[in-house]
Amino acid sequence: MQEHEVYMRRCLELARLGMGMVSPNPMVGAVLVHDGKIVAENYHQRFGGPHAEVLVIEEALAKYGDGAAALFRNSTMYVSLEPCAHYGKTPPCAKLLAEHQLGEVVVACRDPFDQVNGKGIAMMKEAGIQVIEGVLADASQWLNRRFTTRVGQQRPYVILKWAQTADGYMAPADSTQRWITGAEAKQLVHRWRSEEDAVLVGTQTALADNPRLNVREWKGKDPKRVLIDKHLAVGTTAHLLDGSTETIVFNATRTDWEGSNKYIALEDFDWYLPQKILFQLYLMDIQSIIIEGGRKTLDLFIGANLWDEARVFTSPQVWGGGIAAPICHAVEAESRQVGVDRLDIYYRNNEQHSTS
Repeated sequence: MQEHEVYMRRCLELARLGMGMVSPNPMVGAVLVHDGKIVAENYHQRFGGPHAEVLVIEEALAKYGDGAAALFRNSTMYVSLEPCAHYGKTPPCAKLLAEHQLGEVVVACRDPFDQVNGKGIAMMKEAGIQVIEGVLADASQWLNRRFTTRVGQQRPYVILKWAQTADGYMAPADSTQRWITGAEAKQLVHRWRSEEDAVLVGTQTALADNPRLNVREWKGKDPKRVLIDKHLAVGTTAHLLDGSTETIVFNATRTDWEGSNKYIALEDFDWYLPQKILFQLYLMDIQSIIIEGGRKTLDLFIGANLWDEARVFTSPQVWGGGIAAPICHAVEAESRQVGVDRLDIYYRNNEQHSTS
Protein backbone atom coordinates (compact mmCIF):
# COMPACT_ATOMS: atom_id res chain seq x y z
CA MET A 1 0.00 0.00 0.00
CA GLN A 2 2.86 2.41 0.72
CA GLU A 3 4.12 1.99 -2.85
CA HIS A 4 0.63 2.77 -4.13
CA GLU A 5 0.59 5.96 -2.06
CA VAL A 6 3.88 7.15 -3.56
CA TYR A 7 2.51 6.97 -7.09
CA MET A 8 -0.86 8.36 -6.11
CA ARG A 9 0.80 11.39 -4.55
CA ARG A 10 2.41 11.98 -7.92
CA CYS A 11 -1.05 11.76 -9.54
CA LEU A 12 -2.32 14.42 -7.16
CA GLU A 13 0.68 16.67 -7.86
CA LEU A 14 -0.02 16.39 -11.56
CA ALA A 15 -3.76 16.94 -11.10
CA ARG A 16 -3.14 20.29 -9.35
CA LEU A 17 -1.49 21.59 -12.51
CA GLY A 18 -4.95 21.76 -14.09
CA MET A 19 -6.29 24.18 -11.48
CA GLY A 20 -8.24 26.98 -13.08
CA MET A 21 -8.22 25.36 -16.51
CA VAL A 22 -10.53 22.32 -16.39
CA SER A 23 -13.70 23.54 -14.64
CA PRO A 24 -16.43 22.36 -14.49
CA ASN A 25 -14.53 19.07 -14.80
CA PRO A 26 -12.48 17.74 -11.87
CA MET A 27 -8.69 17.92 -11.72
CA VAL A 28 -7.21 14.50 -12.51
CA GLY A 29 -3.67 13.12 -12.76
CA ALA A 30 -2.60 9.72 -14.07
CA VAL A 31 0.64 7.73 -13.89
CA LEU A 32 1.57 4.49 -15.68
CA VAL A 33 4.03 2.28 -13.78
CA HIS A 34 5.91 -0.71 -15.24
CA ASP A 35 8.50 -2.74 -13.32
CA GLY A 36 8.60 -0.15 -10.55
CA LYS A 37 9.23 2.81 -12.87
CA ILE A 38 6.98 5.57 -14.19
CA VAL A 39 6.85 5.13 -17.95
CA ALA A 40 4.22 7.81 -18.71
CA GLU A 41 2.35 10.49 -16.76
CA ASN A 42 0.02 13.38 -17.47
CA TYR A 43 -2.99 15.37 -16.24
CA HIS A 44 -6.28 16.80 -17.49
CA GLN A 45 -5.04 20.10 -18.89
CA ARG A 46 -8.09 21.98 -20.19
CA PHE A 47 -11.85 21.63 -20.30
CA GLY A 48 -12.93 19.84 -23.46
CA GLY A 49 -9.44 18.40 -23.99
CA PRO A 50 -8.32 14.80 -23.50
CA HIS A 51 -8.44 13.39 -20.00
CA ALA A 52 -5.33 12.38 -18.05
CA GLU A 53 -5.71 8.65 -18.81
CA VAL A 54 -5.98 9.31 -22.54
CA LEU A 55 -2.82 11.41 -22.57
CA VAL A 56 -0.91 8.73 -20.65
CA ILE A 57 -2.02 5.97 -23.04
CA GLU A 58 -1.10 8.13 -26.03
CA GLU A 59 2.34 8.84 -24.54
CA ALA A 60 3.00 5.14 -23.95
CA LEU A 61 1.87 4.22 -27.46
CA ALA A 62 4.19 6.87 -28.92
CA LYS A 63 7.13 5.64 -26.82
CA TYR A 64 6.73 1.90 -27.16
CA GLY A 65 4.88 1.38 -30.44
CA ASP A 66 4.16 -2.31 -31.05
CA GLY A 67 5.53 -3.16 -27.61
CA ALA A 68 2.93 -1.04 -25.83
CA ALA A 69 0.28 -3.79 -25.80
CA ALA A 70 2.46 -6.16 -23.78
CA LEU A 71 3.59 -3.32 -21.52
CA PHE A 72 -0.02 -2.36 -20.70
CA ARG A 73 -0.88 -5.91 -19.65
CA ASN A 74 1.97 -5.86 -17.12
CA SER A 75 1.55 -2.29 -15.88
CA THR A 76 -0.41 -0.43 -13.23
CA MET A 77 -2.28 2.77 -14.02
CA TYR A 78 -2.72 5.14 -11.09
CA VAL A 79 -5.56 7.67 -11.39
CA SER A 80 -6.52 10.31 -8.83
CA LEU A 81 -10.23 9.94 -9.66
CA GLU A 82 -12.35 7.12 -11.05
CA PRO A 83 -12.05 6.98 -14.87
CA CYS A 84 -15.20 8.28 -16.54
CA ALA A 85 -17.75 5.82 -17.91
CA HIS A 86 -19.89 8.10 -20.10
CA TYR A 87 -19.61 9.97 -23.38
CA GLY A 88 -19.20 13.69 -22.73
CA LYS A 89 -16.73 16.00 -24.43
CA THR A 90 -14.54 12.90 -24.79
CA PRO A 91 -15.18 9.11 -24.91
CA PRO A 92 -15.14 7.12 -21.64
CA CYS A 93 -11.68 6.64 -20.16
CA ALA A 94 -12.71 3.40 -18.41
CA LYS A 95 -13.55 1.91 -21.81
CA LEU A 96 -10.15 3.00 -23.16
CA LEU A 97 -8.30 1.31 -20.28
CA ALA A 98 -10.39 -1.82 -20.77
CA GLU A 99 -9.59 -1.91 -24.49
CA HIS A 100 -5.86 -1.66 -23.80
CA GLN A 101 -6.12 -4.40 -21.16
CA LEU A 102 -4.28 -2.67 -18.34
CA GLY A 103 -3.05 -5.20 -15.81
CA GLU A 104 -4.13 -3.15 -12.81
CA VAL A 105 -5.74 0.23 -12.10
CA VAL A 106 -5.41 1.99 -8.75
CA VAL A 107 -8.03 4.68 -8.09
CA ALA A 108 -7.95 7.24 -5.29
CA CYS A 109 -11.73 7.64 -5.03
CA ARG A 110 -14.94 7.30 -6.94
CA ASP A 111 -16.33 10.13 -9.05
CA PRO A 112 -19.47 11.51 -7.31
CA PHE A 113 -21.08 12.41 -10.65
CA ASP A 114 -24.10 10.11 -11.15
CA GLN A 115 -23.13 9.08 -14.68
CA VAL A 116 -19.76 7.84 -13.43
CA ASN A 117 -20.01 6.91 -9.74
CA GLY A 118 -18.92 3.25 -9.63
CA LYS A 119 -19.70 2.68 -13.30
CA GLY A 120 -16.12 3.28 -14.48
CA ILE A 121 -14.80 0.81 -11.93
CA ALA A 122 -17.43 -1.75 -12.92
CA MET A 123 -16.55 -1.36 -16.60
CA MET A 124 -12.87 -2.06 -15.91
CA LYS A 125 -13.59 -5.03 -13.65
CA GLU A 126 -15.86 -6.55 -16.29
CA ALA A 127 -12.92 -6.37 -18.70
CA GLY A 128 -10.79 -8.38 -16.28
CA ILE A 129 -8.75 -5.48 -14.88
CA GLN A 130 -7.81 -5.69 -11.22
CA VAL A 131 -9.01 -2.46 -9.57
CA ILE A 132 -7.84 -1.12 -6.21
CA GLU A 133 -9.81 1.75 -4.65
CA GLY A 134 -9.29 4.14 -1.76
CA VAL A 135 -5.59 5.06 -2.02
CA LEU A 136 -5.30 8.62 -0.65
CA ALA A 137 -9.05 9.02 -1.13
CA ASP A 138 -9.36 11.88 1.38
CA ALA A 139 -6.61 13.89 -0.32
CA SER A 140 -8.23 13.37 -3.71
CA GLN A 141 -11.64 14.45 -2.45
CA TRP A 142 -10.13 17.55 -0.85
CA LEU A 143 -8.32 18.49 -4.06
CA ASN A 144 -11.61 18.32 -5.97
CA ARG A 145 -13.77 19.94 -3.29
CA ARG A 146 -15.00 22.50 -5.83
CA PHE A 147 -16.20 19.73 -8.13
CA THR A 148 -17.83 17.70 -5.37
CA THR A 149 -19.56 20.80 -3.96
CA ARG A 150 -21.05 21.60 -7.36
CA VAL A 151 -22.15 18.01 -7.99
CA GLY A 152 -23.43 17.34 -4.48
CA GLN A 153 -24.94 20.71 -3.52
CA GLN A 154 -25.80 22.21 -6.92
CA ARG A 155 -23.91 25.40 -6.24
CA PRO A 156 -20.38 26.70 -6.68
CA TYR A 157 -17.70 26.33 -4.01
CA VAL A 158 -17.73 29.69 -2.22
CA ILE A 159 -14.55 31.42 -1.03
CA LEU A 160 -14.90 34.58 1.06
CA LYS A 161 -12.03 37.05 0.90
CA TRP A 162 -11.45 40.27 2.74
CA ALA A 163 -8.71 42.41 4.27
CA GLN A 164 -8.90 44.03 7.67
CA THR A 165 -6.79 46.28 9.83
CA ALA A 166 -5.16 45.10 13.03
CA ASP A 167 -8.07 46.67 14.95
CA GLY A 168 -10.70 44.95 12.80
CA TYR A 169 -11.84 47.46 10.16
CA MET A 170 -12.24 46.66 6.46
CA ALA A 171 -13.20 50.04 4.93
CA PRO A 172 -13.42 53.71 5.88
CA ALA A 173 -16.77 54.81 7.34
CA ASP A 174 -17.36 57.18 4.40
CA SER A 175 -17.06 54.28 1.87
CA THR A 176 -14.05 55.82 0.12
CA GLN A 177 -11.24 53.61 -1.15
CA ARG A 178 -8.28 52.99 1.12
CA TRP A 179 -5.78 50.19 0.55
CA ILE A 180 -5.15 47.92 3.51
CA THR A 181 -2.69 45.20 2.48
CA GLY A 182 0.74 45.16 0.85
CA ALA A 183 1.91 44.27 -2.65
CA GLU A 184 2.52 40.59 -1.84
CA ALA A 185 -1.08 40.10 -0.70
CA LYS A 186 -2.38 41.82 -3.83
CA GLN A 187 -0.36 39.50 -6.08
CA LEU A 188 -1.60 36.46 -4.17
CA VAL A 189 -5.22 37.57 -4.63
CA HIS A 190 -4.63 37.83 -8.39
CA ARG A 191 -3.24 34.32 -8.37
CA TRP A 192 -6.33 33.11 -6.53
CA ARG A 193 -8.55 34.74 -9.14
CA SER A 194 -6.75 32.81 -11.89
CA GLU A 195 -7.58 29.56 -10.08
CA GLU A 196 -11.33 30.11 -9.67
CA ASP A 197 -14.19 30.51 -12.13
CA ALA A 198 -15.65 33.81 -10.96
CA VAL A 199 -15.27 36.77 -8.60
CA LEU A 200 -18.22 38.64 -7.06
CA VAL A 201 -18.68 42.13 -5.64
CA GLY A 202 -21.66 44.29 -4.72
CA THR A 203 -22.77 47.74 -5.81
CA GLN A 204 -20.93 49.72 -3.12
CA THR A 205 -17.59 48.04 -3.81
CA ALA A 206 -18.03 48.61 -7.53
CA LEU A 207 -18.80 52.30 -7.00
CA ALA A 208 -16.15 52.98 -4.34
CA ASP A 209 -13.25 50.95 -5.77
CA ASN A 210 -14.10 50.67 -9.48
CA PRO A 211 -12.32 47.28 -9.51
CA ARG A 212 -11.19 45.36 -12.60
CA LEU A 213 -11.23 41.94 -10.87
CA ASN A 214 -8.66 40.55 -13.30
CA VAL A 215 -5.26 38.87 -12.86
CA ARG A 216 -2.94 41.61 -14.10
CA GLU A 217 -0.50 40.87 -11.24
CA TRP A 218 -0.35 37.16 -12.17
CA LYS A 219 -0.09 34.97 -15.26
CA GLY A 220 -3.34 33.15 -15.91
CA LYS A 221 -6.91 33.50 -17.13
CA ASP A 222 -9.22 36.22 -15.90
CA PRO A 223 -12.24 34.94 -13.97
CA LYS A 224 -15.79 35.78 -14.90
CA ARG A 225 -16.99 38.80 -12.98
CA VAL A 226 -20.24 38.86 -11.01
CA LEU A 227 -21.90 42.05 -9.80
CA ILE A 228 -24.89 42.34 -7.46
CA ASP A 229 -26.51 45.63 -8.51
CA LYS A 230 -30.23 45.71 -7.66
CA HIS A 231 -31.00 49.10 -9.21
CA LEU A 232 -28.25 49.10 -11.91
CA ALA A 233 -26.46 51.97 -10.17
CA VAL A 234 -23.06 51.05 -11.65
CA GLY A 235 -22.58 52.99 -14.88
CA THR A 236 -21.31 51.60 -18.17
CA THR A 237 -18.00 53.45 -17.77
CA ALA A 238 -17.08 51.21 -14.82
CA HIS A 239 -14.20 48.79 -15.31
CA LEU A 240 -16.51 45.86 -14.54
CA LEU A 241 -18.60 46.66 -17.61
CA ASP A 242 -15.72 47.36 -20.00
CA GLY A 243 -16.35 44.18 -22.01
CA SER A 244 -12.87 42.77 -21.39
CA THR A 245 -14.32 39.58 -19.92
CA GLU A 246 -17.74 38.15 -19.22
CA THR A 247 -19.59 39.99 -16.46
CA ILE A 248 -22.87 38.79 -14.95
CA VAL A 249 -25.03 41.50 -13.37
CA PHE A 250 -27.74 40.31 -11.00
CA ASN A 251 -30.40 42.98 -10.67
CA ALA A 252 -34.13 43.51 -10.11
CA THR A 253 -35.32 44.77 -13.48
CA ARG A 254 -33.28 43.87 -16.56
CA THR A 255 -32.61 40.61 -18.36
CA ASP A 256 -30.45 41.22 -21.42
CA TRP A 257 -27.14 40.38 -23.08
CA GLU A 258 -24.98 43.32 -24.11
CA GLY A 259 -21.62 42.27 -25.51
CA SER A 260 -19.78 40.46 -22.71
CA ASN A 261 -22.20 41.77 -20.08
CA LYS A 262 -25.11 39.53 -19.11
CA TYR A 263 -27.92 41.10 -17.09
CA ILE A 264 -30.09 38.70 -15.08
CA ALA A 265 -33.19 39.98 -13.31
CA LEU A 266 -34.12 38.07 -10.16
CA GLU A 267 -37.74 38.00 -9.00
CA ASP A 268 -38.35 39.02 -5.38
CA PHE A 269 -34.76 40.24 -5.39
CA ASP A 270 -34.30 40.57 -1.64
CA TRP A 271 -35.62 37.08 -0.80
CA TYR A 272 -33.06 34.28 -0.65
CA LEU A 273 -30.67 36.35 -2.75
CA PRO A 274 -27.45 34.33 -2.19
CA GLN A 275 -29.32 31.06 -2.86
CA LYS A 276 -30.73 32.41 -6.13
CA ILE A 277 -27.37 33.76 -7.26
CA LEU A 278 -25.48 30.55 -6.52
CA PHE A 279 -28.09 28.40 -8.27
CA GLN A 280 -27.97 30.62 -11.37
CA LEU A 281 -24.17 30.34 -11.38
CA TYR A 282 -24.43 26.56 -11.00
CA LEU A 283 -26.66 26.46 -14.08
CA MET A 284 -23.95 28.43 -15.91
CA ASP A 285 -21.30 25.79 -15.04
CA ILE A 286 -19.49 28.09 -12.62
CA GLN A 287 -17.85 25.72 -10.16
CA SER A 288 -16.16 28.15 -7.77
CA ILE A 289 -16.42 31.80 -6.84
CA ILE A 290 -14.54 34.29 -4.68
CA ILE A 291 -16.73 36.80 -2.83
CA GLU A 292 -14.66 39.98 -2.67
CA GLY A 293 -17.44 42.38 -1.77
CA GLY A 294 -17.90 44.71 1.17
CA ARG A 295 -19.42 43.98 4.56
CA LYS A 296 -23.03 43.81 3.30
CA THR A 297 -22.23 41.37 0.49
CA LEU A 298 -20.05 39.13 2.65
CA ASP A 299 -22.69 39.07 5.38
CA LEU A 300 -25.29 37.89 2.84
CA PHE A 301 -23.38 34.67 2.28
CA ILE A 302 -22.21 34.26 5.88
CA GLY A 303 -25.74 34.76 7.17
CA ALA A 304 -27.12 32.18 4.73
CA ASN A 305 -24.34 29.74 5.73
CA LEU A 306 -23.42 29.56 2.06
CA TRP A 307 -19.67 29.64 2.16
CA ASP A 308 -16.96 27.01 2.29
CA GLU A 309 -13.71 28.85 2.86
CA ALA A 310 -12.70 32.29 4.16
CA ARG A 311 -9.35 33.89 3.40
CA VAL A 312 -8.69 36.87 5.65
CA PHE A 313 -5.72 39.23 5.45
CA THR A 314 -4.88 41.23 8.57
CA SER A 315 -2.70 44.28 8.10
CA PRO A 316 -0.51 45.86 10.79
CA GLN A 317 -2.34 49.14 10.14
CA VAL A 318 -4.51 50.57 12.92
CA TRP A 319 -7.34 52.90 11.88
CA GLY A 320 -9.27 53.51 15.06
CA GLY A 321 -12.60 53.46 13.23
CA GLY A 322 -14.45 52.52 10.06
CA ILE A 323 -16.64 49.70 8.81
CA ALA A 324 -16.01 46.61 10.93
CA ALA A 325 -14.87 43.43 9.18
CA PRO A 326 -17.25 40.43 9.10
CA ILE A 327 -17.14 37.61 11.61
CA CYS A 328 -17.32 34.03 10.41
CA HIS A 329 -17.89 31.48 13.14
CA ALA A 330 -15.26 28.91 12.27
CA VAL A 331 -11.99 27.69 13.68
CA GLU A 332 -8.84 28.98 12.01
CA ALA A 333 -7.27 26.17 9.98
CA GLU A 334 -4.19 27.81 8.51
CA SER A 335 -2.16 30.94 9.18
CA ARG A 336 0.91 32.36 7.48
CA GLN A 337 2.69 35.61 6.77
CA VAL A 338 2.30 37.24 3.35
CA GLY A 339 4.66 40.20 3.19
CA VAL A 340 3.72 42.53 6.05
CA ASP A 341 0.25 40.97 6.38
CA ARG A 342 -1.04 37.84 8.07
CA LEU A 343 -3.27 35.47 6.12
CA ASP A 344 -5.73 33.33 8.08
CA ILE A 345 -7.81 30.67 6.35
CA TYR A 346 -11.03 29.26 7.78
CA TYR A 347 -13.22 26.38 6.57
CA ARG A 348 -16.91 26.21 7.38
CA ASN A 349 -16.62 22.45 7.64
CA ASN A 350 -13.28 22.16 9.40
CA GLU A 351 -13.56 18.36 9.64
CA GLN A 352 -13.46 18.24 5.85
CA HIS A 353 -10.21 20.19 5.80
CA SER A 354 -8.59 17.75 8.20
CA THR A 355 -8.56 15.20 5.35
CA SER A 356 -6.28 17.27 3.11
